[in-house]
Amino acid sequence: MTKTSHLWPGVPLALGSAVLFGAAAPLSKLLIGSVDPWLLAGILYLGAGIGLTIVHRGRSLVGLPSPEASLQQADWPWLAAVIVFGGMFGPLFLMLGLSQTTASSGSLLLNLEGLATIAIAWVVFRENVDRKLILGAGAILAGAILLSWTGDGMRFDAGSLFIAAACLSWGIDNNLTRKLSSADPVQIAMIKGLVAGTTNLVLALSLGATMPAVLMVAAGALVGFFGVGISLVMFMLGLRHLGTARTGAYFSLAPFIGAVLAIVLFREPLTLQLVGAGLLMAVGLYLHLAERHEHGHDHEALEHDHAHVHDEHHQHSHDGPISEPHSHWHRHEPLRHSHPHYPDLHHRHRHG
Repeated sequence: MTKTSHLWPGVPLALGSAVLFGAAAPLSKLLIGSVDPWLLAGILYLGAGIGLTIVHRGRSLVGLPSPEASLQQADWPWLAAVIVFGGMFGPLFLMLGLSQTTASSGSLLLNLEGLATIAIAWVVFRENVDRKLILGAGAILAGAILLSWTGDGMRFDAGSLFIAAACLSWGIDNNLTRKLSSADPVQIAMIKGLVAGTTNLVLALSLGATMPAVLMVAAGALVGFFGVGISLVMFMLGLRHLGTARTGAYFSLAPFIGAVLAIVLFREPLTLQLVGAGLLMAVGLYLHLAERHEHGHDHEALEHDHAHVHDEHHQHSHDGPISEPHSHWHRHEPLRHSHPHYPDLHHRHRHG
């Protein structure tokens, strides 16, 4: 996969985000026995916020300027909505759900997030979704159904409903985050983690939760930094290159990753159901990788600020030397051409 591929670097970023987030659910399940679920939701996101603050501040301390565009005034309402749905409701519902169901079942139910993301992107935001993408999502869902099948059907208890609510919250969050995908992802994830984490932490303590041992807090913060913070940064970078529906489709592999890790951690047996589901999800991933979206399209004049390199969409001049990538306010002149692309920062047109 080369840098000229329409899959690079969006696909590796989306898959990396899925791996980190998928591992977070079973690892959080290990902590729930020692930490109140609501309090753990706060610790996870506060850990992500603090860790990313160190990363963000560290760039300036070592003399490295941020290559990303800062948040603009118009971004703050979208960021507030992202914090509420993705930073407060989502993790709270997930922790409540994991406290009432098994780690493997809880991980698998997270497949609903990818489907909610794709559905909202398709229906609400009119993002183009091709047949291969739909078939791939269907294969991934079939794998989740197979793993959740008990022989008598699928049963949704209170824990399952909480996790479904978390997935809906994150589906909304993922689509709203697209509005912010041109800004600095580290700054956005940092603010999201600090605000949402502090809010959930304070609410949990005010309702009677007690702080666990320092080691448990540190473990939760570490899981949050990688499974929430770094995962979110990679997800947002993936949004730039793939659009919401496709990033959500690759991210749908997170539940399968989490289920496999849960089986290892909790010593659950390897079954034919797991193998069959793995094959179905592999088919879904292949269909997503094999999709090529190409047609003649028009780019209207556009002015915005984001990190970029000089490619087919960035053909402007500079005063003095520059480094790649770099960030500044720039204008795109009207352009018509044809090449493989996804609904990213420069391809927001609709299809009939």
